[in-house]
Amino acid sequence: MTAEPDLSEAPCALVRGAPLFKLPEDLYIPPDALEVFLEAFEGPLDLLLYLIKRQNLDILDIPIAAITDQYMEYVELMKQARLELAAEYLVMAAMLAEIKSRMLLPRPGGECDEDADPRADLIRRLQEYERFKQAAEDLDALPRLERDLFAVAVSIPPGYIQRLPPDVDLRELLAAMHGVLARAEHFTSHQVAREALSVRERMSRLLDRLADGAFVPFVSLVELGEGRAGVVVTFLALLELIKAASLELVQAEPFAPIHVRRRAYEAA
Repeated sequence: MTAEPDLSEAPCALVRGAPLFKLPEDLYIPPDALEVFLEAFEGPLDLLLYLIKRQNLDILDIPIAAITDQYMEYVELMKQARLELAAEYLVMAAMLAEIKSRMLLPRPGGECDEDADPRADLIRRLQEYERFKQAAEDLDALPRLERDLFAVAVSIPPGYIQRLPPDVDLRELLAAMHGVLARAEHFTSHQVAREALSVRERMSRLLDRLADGAFVPFVSLVELGEGRAGVVVTFLALLELIKAASLELVQAEPFAPIHVRRRAYEAA
């Protein structure tokens, strides 16, 4: 069995590597040199709220005698630890002692119960503190930038071609498509033999027609004699070429005719 070490011979500090067994008598420590933060309690109201919740007590009917005794035990514990008590803890202790003494006095019969209850003001302060504390916890639980979320910045690599959407509004293009379909209805005829239409083939035909790079009206690219199917195939081929950045749409102003042109680098 090993002997317990003699704590009285242990140095109280190390100064430049040398042990110091006794503090100098003329040593002066400023009052603000050491600041103690209590992680559990941030003030007397926080301590009272902790004591109430720990025992599952009703905050509207606080047993003031038991709470006062527990509060004073905590204050005495802080004194034994040689911690400098904040003034608000001592003020709360005096308030609890006053409420405890008033609870022992008989109440006049003519007074209202709420006004006569000496705990009413303390209960209101505790309820208000609990609401603010809960609101602070809810705010702290929200995602916070640089703590839970981190901003991401991505630079565009060199040589990357950014494909911008056409300047023509999609509704304008659909309106033009609707007008072409309406005119194509007049050329629809019943055919027994089905003619195959290819979107890929129509894309090649459109590129060949726009090879010179000149502006061509959108409606002139549609062959009305092919009927509704031909209009749909031409429209799909046009959309595929626009998506591939091979063609561009131009409209001078709203509700003006839409023109199509092959891009310069495509024409080259």
